[in-house]
Amino acid sequence: MAEQNAKTQYWIDVRSADEYAGGHYSAAVNIPHTEIAARIGEVTDDKNADIHVYCRSGRRSGIAKETLEKMGYTQVTNEGGYSDVLKKMK
Repeated sequence: MAEQNAKTQYWIDVRSADEYAGGHYSAAVNIPHTEIAARIGEVTDDKNADIHVYCRSGRRSGIAKETLEKMGYTQVTNEGGYSDVLKKMK
């Protein structure tokens, strides 16, 4: 599991493995939205961690955000689609 400090941001690409392989934000790990509840512990178990999720359009990342919030994660941001993330990172 990654260590966390006050400045750590966790980026999760919730698209399929094939979509992720086709291009992704370099800081992101891939956990498909259907697996987020079971696998979030691979990234962090800190319920106050700064987590950013994205997909292709924002729909699946919205589902992932809702799932994480139901699990008690308090700082989850839906960054929308991959193209939105790329624009923000320029």
